[in-house]
Amino acid sequence: MKHQKTCPLSTTDQLLVFLFLIVQFLSLLVQAEVHYYDFVVREKNYTRLCETKSILVVNDSFPGPEIRVHKGDTVYVNVHNQGDYAFTIHWHGIKQPRNPWSDGPSYITQCPIPPGTNFTYEVLLSIEEGTVWWHAHSDWTRATVHGAFVILPAIGTTFPFPQPDEDEVLVIASWYTGDIKELIDESIQNGTDLPHSDAYTLNGQPGDFCACSNGTAYRRVVDYGKTYLLRIVNGNMNAEHFFAVAEHSLTVVGLDGAYIKPINTAYIVISPGQTMDVLLVANQSLGQYYMAIRQYSSENIAVTRFDHANVTAILEYRGDYTYETFPVFPSTLPMYLDKAAALNFTYQLRSLATPEYPVNVPLDITTRMYITASMNVLPCDHAGCEITENIASSLNNVSWVDTKPTTNVLEAYYRNISGAYESNFPDQPPLFYNFTADSIADYYDYTAQGTKVKVLNYNESVEIVFQGTNVMDGSVNHPMHLHGYSFYVVGYGFGNFDNETDPKGYNLVDPPKVTTFGVPKRGWLAIRFKATNPGVWFWHCHFERHLTWGMDTAFIVKNGGTPETSIREPPTYMPPCIIPLNSRVHSYGEFIEEKIE
Repeated sequence: MKHQKTCPLSTTDQLLVFLFLIVQFLSLLVQAEVHYYDFVVREKNYTRLCETKSILVVNDSFPGPEIRVHKGDTVYVNVHNQGDYAFTIHWHGIKQPRNPWSDGPSYITQCPIPPGTNFTYEVLLSIEEGTVWWHAHSDWTRATVHGAFVILPAIGTTFPFPQPDEDEVLVIASWYTGDIKELIDESIQNGTDLPHSDAYTLNGQPGDFCACSNGTAYRRVVDYGKTYLLRIVNGNMNAEHFFAVAEHSLTVVGLDGAYIKPINTAYIVISPGQTMDVLLVANQSLGQYYMAIRQYSSENIAVTRFDHANVTAILEYRGDYTYETFPVFPSTLPMYLDKAAALNFTYQLRSLATPEYPVNVPLDITTRMYITASMNVLPCDHAGCEITENIASSLNNVSWVDTKPTTNVLEAYYRNISGAYESNFPDQPPLFYNFTADSIADYYDYTAQGTKVKVLNYNESVEIVFQGTNVMDGSVNHPMHLHGYSFYVVGYGFGNFDNETDPKGYNLVDPPKVTTFGVPKRGWLAIRFKATNPGVWFWHCHFERHLTWGMDTAFIVKNGGTPETSIREPPTYMPPCIIPLNSRVHSYGEFIEEKIE
């Protein structure tokens, strides 16, 4: 990335920007609205890939219901658990100012919602604008429990691009044959590899090229000449994806609930956890065109065990014309291993950086962290283990393990409960070596488990450099997600990070402001943010396999000096910590009856 210099604003310009922001803030206070939703979560039968099975869904829909509100609104979501096991909901991409109690990750900010009970989340919107999403955050329940969260411009304002005629939510998800919970439990018990998806879906359907799926693809009818805003959510579990629409150009205008400089492109690449806002003009000949996704694999070229499904939905023009046997397939959709295509797209991401949507990159850094992201192994010595070593993953050679099921990190921190976590997550890896070498000694394969968090003072300016490693020849892209914050991606590159030369190429002018971004395979990612949201905030790789294996930890951001800069008090009711997350028993009623008594 080229180093760019900024031109200081004049005093008059600074005053105008300040006044504009004050007006915007006051406008939000006056016009913000309150919304109420009910999520009923239960099992329902679905048939995909020639198999009918029961899956956990919200309001009997897959994907789940869309939430649609305006910037600055408040949303209350009452979640009723009518399923067989406990879970939580996370509001991905939403900052939740001072309100970690409703952020959602299991055993980080709350304990799971037991079956037969309910819990109401208070979702506080602040600066987010565009498309974000919500999903379960317990075990692998987010495979089927997820949906879009659309945040329209504040009332009285509009988009920073021409008003689209309509919008359309497109949700990418993973599909597994068999019972995913049983598959996960069995894999963890045996110490074997975690499941790989059998197909992907677009708005719940795998499309015309998957088994028993011809004719079931999701369809969007469009009118010639209209502009459509595609709100794309990558809710799948473990893969990045290319997306393209046959014979149509795309203009990307938003990423992770923030606007970016428009990118005109024939395709996008999107990581799990990311959301993108994409304009499409329906300006082609009347007909049917495939919207298609294909996995982008950054694994070793010798690794072929990944989902090769070409998943499709159909863009169908309204009108009188002769239908072809199959719609046109996008010739611009890159192939599975096309690293150049992925990089060419990612290099173009820049914040909008206008007076209305300013950039405020921290410059005077007070906390610097250098964090390795690695694949590892742990001894597999528990009963039922079929092998001698478990697959694991780590950050700075610490493989996260959840707190004991009687508490969570937020509760332990807020109530000063000892023994739930350690506050000594390291700022640097324990050993330095050639992290990206073709061959790395077996000695570095091993990691250690821990519940270690990083404590930050309020208002610290933080820079983290994530360093991908090739331990076990396991280097891949790692989409890192930070709860409670957006962060600026000031730089990324390949090889080992050089703290003398690489910062000279940082983009401090218009770096993308995101909540999820990939650490490149055999490379590094530099991010910055200011710690102004007190609470406990989870951060992790958004490949569910890597999260399960331990590539996660949490920040504790201390209170500031005023009530307005301190964690809000907890709600009167939080789900009780009574049920182990990894146990799918059918005697939850007994637990609940005991608790009530």
